[in-house]
Amino acid sequence: QVQLVESGGGLVQAGGSLRLSCAASRRILSRYATGWFRQAPGLEREFVAATRWSGGSTYYADSVKGRFTISRDNAKNTMYLQMNSLKPEDTAVYYCAAGGTYRYYLVSEYDYWGQGTQVTVSS
Repeated sequence: QVQLVESGGGLVQAGGSLRLSCAASRRILSRYATGWFRQAPGLEREFVAATRWSGGSTYYADSVKGRFTISRDNAKNTMYLQMNSLKPEDTAVYYCAAGGTYRYYLVSEYDYWGQGTQVTVSS
């Protein structure tokens, strides 16, 4: 059984930064597409960012492009999401996911999920 554990969430003022981490219990991050999703109250879980294992390509939702950066350290089985210039609308529970396919933007395409970490951006 694979476990993903997120950390790094918290409360930050608008314009601030946070870095989320996602640690995997075993070596999976180098074999699959991995991604970050978020879910705000009353809304569906939405795609934020993803990275492909094969070539290091990265993908971002338009709403975070230029502000967020996804990265991965396969040696540490850890994935990161650097979030800069945060806005109140970024407030959500953030989830990391692994085992994704080429349809990296779909929740249904991932096999493994973390428990989520809360990010709150105050105005």
